[in-house]
Amino acid sequence: MRKLTKEQKRDIRAIAAKRDEDIDFSDPPAVVDWSGAQIGKFYRPTKKSVTMRLDSDVIAWLKADGRGYQTKANCFCGRL
Repeated sequence: MRKLTKEQKRDIRAIAAKRDEDIDFSDPPAVVDWSGAQIGKFYRPTKKSVTMRLDSDVIAWLKADGRGYQTKANCFCGRL
């Protein structure tokens, strides 16, 4: 990573010195269209192959919505 320039450091100090109440958040528009979003474009965690023994009712629940049950299991376990 490149070092910050003097101007960048100055800008960061100026922003850090502001109080939250003095920052105007009204100008950025709300993002409502995510159709162009790309999953994993900037960060993709490493994956490791594992074998798990799950109860049949758990597997049925994961597969109930169709494809992607392994991803669903990964997301669900990550929130425990």
